[in-house]
Amino acid sequence: MMSKAIADGIHYFGLQGMPFAVRRVCTDSSHAPSHPHDLTEVEHTHDFCELVIVTHGSAMHCLEGDAFPVTAGDVFLLQGRQSHYFYDRRDLDLINVMYDPEGITLPESELRKLPGYSAMFLLEPTYRRRHRFASRLHLGRVPLAHVERLAEEMERECTDQAPGYEVALRAKLLELLVYLSRAYTNTDTTEAHALLRVGKVIGELENNFARDWTLDELLKIAHMSRSTLMRVFRRATGQTPIDYLVRLRIQKAMHLLCHTDETITEIAMEIGFNDSNYFSRQFRRIVGKTPRKYRMDGAMGY
Repeated sequence: MMSKAIADGIHYFGLQGMPFAVRRVCTDSSHAPSHPHDLTEVEHTHDFCELVIVTHGSAMHCLEGDAFPVTAGDVFLLQGRQSHYFYDRRDLDLINVMYDPEGITLPESELRKLPGYSAMFLLEPTYRRRHRFASRLHLGRVPLAHVERLAEEMERECTDQAPGYEVALRAKLLELLVYLSRAYTNTDTTEAHALLRVGKVIGELENNFARDWTLDELLKIAHMSRSTLMRVFRRATGQTPIDYLVRLRIQKAMHLLCHTDETITEIAMEIGFNDSNYFSRQFRRIVGKTPRKYRMDGAMGY
């Protein structure tokens, strides 16, 4: 029976510094480990995100008990706690970009304005098994070379750790995520197009959160039936589109309460609530305290 392991971030990121690392995996005749804690052929899970870039060769990738072929040009995200490993490696070369999104404090709300980001990094990992990996991103040789160059630059920053390397790494990671998101928008598979339609809904909500959206308007954007959109959206986000919008507005309100002197009524109107009492009830439901109490606690440094 194959042994299982947990890939702890501490083994790749260290005890201090930025929770980010770049590791290369190369396949030789003996399949020797490419670096310490190389678990490529060992079934394992992560406590971080791993962006896999296949730069050469091919292999079978076993994810949560299902196997999919991977080849040079495939790029996909492995989220934490997803059990996986590679086998039948044939000259397989990988670049693994490993990071903790919370530790790096990625601007998720800004990234989700890109339909390709929501589709590739939020929806595709959820629907990978159902789509039999057909919804993955596959890059041609020229864009793959560009992605590999960005990964090499991040690898150098990790190795040299020159002053300001944390800022440079965050900037380069964001550049990579945006580049891949735009590339995913141009993916021509039917499965990817379905995810992009939902990604477009998320992007519209992020870009226009104060608008008085109706479910019918979102259905037109997605070109989906009500039941399909509800199922796909909830499976990916754990929420309905309307609840996602409400929570997005509350997130914006939390920022305004702490960083502006606007009244609670003004904030409610600014973020899309026409009734300040309804806004206060929703805020308390989601945050656990009233907007006034949240503002007071923030001013007191709690």
